[in-house]
This record gives sequence, C-alpha cells and structure tokens, in this order.
Amino acid sequence: MPGVPHEMKGMMTDTVIPALHQHFKFPFISHRTLLTAGIGESFLADYIRTFEEAPPPSIKLAYLPNYGMVRLRLTIHGDDAPQLESLIQQQFDTLKGLVAEWMVTDEDISIQEAIGRLLKARGKTLGTAESCTGGHIAHLITTIPGSSEYFNGSVVSYANSVKENVLGVSPDTLAANGAVSEPAVEEMVKGAIRLLDVDYAIATSGIMGPGGGSPEKPVGTVWIAVGNRQGVLTQKFNFRFDRGRNIELAATNAMNLLRKFILSND
Repeated sequence: MPGVPHEMKGMMTDTVIPALHQHFKFPFISHRTLLTAGIGESFLADYIRTFEEAPPPSIKLAYLPNYGMVRLRLTIHGDDAPQLESLIQQQFDTLKGLVAEWMVTDEDISIQEAIGRLLKARGKTLGTAESCTGGHIAHLITTIPGSSEYFNGSVVSYANSVKENVLGVSPDTLAANGAVSEPAVEEMVKGAIRLLDVDYAIATSGIMGPGGGSPEKPVGTVWIAVGNRQGVLTQKFNFRFDRGRNIELAATNAMNLLRKFILSND
C-alpha cells in the first residue's frame, strides 16, 4: 500500500476491503465507546477493576487515553448478532453507571463535539478569551462541522495590553495579581461575554514553559474560568509536561469545565 495517507485510505476503501469481503466470511463485530475526563487511566482502571474482571469472555475492554481524557471501548464478536448486541449493551450500561462521575459522553465523539451538542440543544453561544492556549480551544471547537451555529469567535489576548484594551481587564487586577491569576481570568470571561455577545465564555491564562515560571507560579500553572452572565466558575491546574502537552491539557480541561458548568446551570 502507498504511504501517502489519502491514497492508502482510498485504495483500502475502494479496492482492498471489497476484495476481502469476496474471499472471506467475517464474524459480527460491535463496539460501544464512552469518553471520560478528569481521571487518569491508572485511577480509572483501579476503580473499575471488578468490572474488567467480570465481563463475559466474548467482551474485551480497551483503554484509549489522550490528553486529559480516557476512552473506554467494549468490543464483542461472534455469529449471533442480536444476542451479542443485547449482551454488549447490558455490559455498557453497567460500565456507564460505574464511571458516571467522569463520563463526558457515551458516544465515540470528541469533547469539542460533545460541547457543541450541549450548546445546540440549548440554543446557546460560546466564545473564548485565550492567553496561554493561544487560540487552540477555538481551533478545536471549529473543527466540528456546523460549529458556526454556536461559536461566535475568540480573542487571543496573549499580551496584557490586549487583556486590558480589548477584554477590559483592570490594570489594577493585573498589577496586584498578575495575568496568571483567578481575578484575571474571571474578568477575561466577563469581557469575552460582553465583547463577543455570547451566552458562555472560556478564559485561560498560564505558563506553558519551558521558561517563564517562578517559585510562586511554576511552569504548568494555569488558571481557567468559564461562565455566563449570571456567574463564573474558576479552577487552577498544575500541569507538569512540555509546552505542547500543557497546552493540550489546558484546552481539554477548559472544555470539560465548561461542560460541567453548562450541566450545573440546567
């Protein structure tokens, strides 16, 4: 097969897979996938250890970790499709109950798509005010087709002057607390809601590294705020990886914090 991805995928879809179906009989295969956030893979494995040891031999559980998230996928295969579908659904319902505290969605979709569905279902809009994430959250949200229905835009307020002059963050706030602080991201959220005319906003400010840290605010320190016109929720994170991974983790945790905020306001 060629190494160029789109060429390989085209040949697999149009030629190789149809040829395999002509020459071989394949068993029935079914998957169920859910997405968790806010708990690491090892802690999750410990929490559901009893479940993992109990499912029927025909069902396999896979852990698929990513930045700040873990997908859990159940797979079953055999010949009796109706019986297998019923069995895997029973096991999936049990698994969902066990991880309900951390479950983002019980479908095989991204967290940004899950956020989009929440906003669309409620007829609400979103904007972002990003410093340390540099627009990455906006990028992830706009990878979803149809995101223009609920995403208005973003202010990448990397410099303090943009935080002040565009978002309306008080110079006194920055002077007293610094840009990487709870008061700063609270004001960034309020400014984004006003400026972008949205129902919800996300704000991030942090130190991604490798330099720029201090004993009080080491590399990986990130303040995240989410909110609407009625209130703001903030959380401080301390990541410990390289710049790229810290940005990914900040974006994931920001979207998950927004998800929880939206649900709590229901």
